[in-house]
Parts: sequence; structure tokens; C-alpha cells
Amino acid sequence: MSLTYVIPDIHGRDDLLGRALTKIAAYGGEAGIIVAIGDYVDKGPDSRQVIDRLLSGVADGWRLIALKGNHDAMMEQALRNPAKMASWLEKGGDAALASYGGDPFAVPQTHIAWLDRLQLMHVDAHRVYVHAGVDPEVPLDRQDEVTMLWKRYPKGYKHGFGELHVVHGHDNDPDGPLLYEGRTNLDTLAWRTGRLTVGVFDDDKAGGPVDFIVVTGPPAGG
Repeated sequence: MSLTYVIPDIHGRDDLLGRALTKIAAYGGEAGIIVAIGDYVDKGPDSRQVIDRLLSGVADGWRLIALKGNHDAMMEQALRNPAKMASWLEKGGDAALASYGGDPFAVPQTHIAWLDRLQLMHVDAHRVYVHAGVDPEVPLDRQDEVTMLWKRYPKGYKHGFGELHVVHGHDNDPDGPLLYEGRTNLDTLAWRTGRLTVGVFDDDKAGGPVDFIVVTGPPAGG
């Protein structure tokens, strides 16, 4: 059975990311696909370490697909355009910058370039993977970047994209994940709650997750 493992918003929690990758590797006994759906930086304490870990790749035989989140986009834009720095810092960038010693010039160019080239969407036979969401009325190859990075679905919205199930994060719910007929929201506010929920999807089966891998750590300030 071929599986895809989806890691939602990490926000600087390298401790949780490390535990998640270890549990994923041990889960099924076979290498598969890992889709990380963005927001690697800001708010939590270890943004630099998260990027370093993802840049180093995953275990042999595994494929890592890293998607861009709105916080990743804000960080990259702020580091290239000082006029956007204050807005980024107010939205959690202060914690990210602290992980680099508080100096914007200490952020390696390799990290900025990695953030810049993250893809916005991944599609397989049964699902669309994206940070925030997609517009169901617009073809996938014409989706707007703002929609994919910032969209919030109406509360309880159950539809996906046609026959494709949408897997996303961004709109956190500490009591999640939130499961609907057409979409799955995996964001459980892990950076604050200390609970990261990885969705496990069967590549040969349509619909939502067949299982979850939950890793825990101390809550923010705990």
C-alpha cells in the first residue's frame, strides 16, 4: 500500500517535526511521500532549525514535497524588502528572527531561496494538497496565489474540489483536525498546543485520511 503523509503548520516547532518524521518513517515499513503544507516559520522558537532539517531532506527512498504557507511567503518577502519587515515581525516573525540571533542579515541566502521556491500546490489522483485552500470555481492551473496561501473556508464547509479531496491547514483549530466529506483541515495550532497531527492518506483510496500520527511536546510557555 502506497501512503502519503501530510504534515501541517509547524511554526518553528522543530521538536515536533523531528518526532513526526521519526514516527512517519516507522509507521508503514515502506518509504512513501511526505507532503508538508507550509508555515514552517514564525511564532514557535526554532524556525531556523526547521528549515535546516527540511533542507537536509528525509530518509533514503522517501520523497518530500514542501509547500509554501503564508508565513513562509511573508518571511521571504520581508527579508528581500525591508518595507515589509515590520508587518512580518508583528505576525510572528519576531520569533523566527530570534532563531537567527535577531539579525536579518544572519539569515542564510540558502534559507531565503528555499522559501522562495516552495511550490504552492500538490495534486495526486485523489487529492489536492495546499496550505490554505482553493477556489472550487477556478481550474487548478489558474488558482490565485493569495487564495492558496490565505483562504479561509466558511465554517463547516464540506466540499472539496470536484471529485478531489482538499487537504489543507492554515485555519487552526486546537480541537482538530477537522474532517469533512470533501476536505481535511489538519492544523491543530501545534506551535501553541504542543500537539501536531499528521494525516495518513492511502494513495489508492479517494477521500480523507485513513489514519493519523499524533506527536506531542510541551505547549508554548510550558
